[in-house]
Amino acid sequence: MFVGALEFDLLLGDVRSLKQKRSVVRPLVAELHKRFEVAVAEAGHLDLHRRALLGVAAVAADGEHVRDVLDECERFVAGRPEVELLSAHRRLLGPED
Repeated sequence: MFVGALEFDLLLGDVRSLKQKRSVVRPLVAELHKRFEVAVAEAGHLDLHRRALLGVAAVAADGEHVRDVLDECERFVAGRPEVELLSAHRRLLGPED
């Protein structure tokens, strides 16, 4: 079994309140979950209205599949016009870890 985790640090566009932040982050979280069948959560910068930290996790029997899914998630987020991807950090755990 392989477990992959991906952490996105995002800068949100023209957002002036936490309510507006929710209107950007919630659809992004939902689309990642629906499109890639991964677990997704807002995991940080909860009190900042122009920043978001999203965590994505995937589990599979094959490490290459986990890497491919996380790559697709990263490309998807990087291509979203309403957010700027500041950084992405990845971890992969396998049977030997």
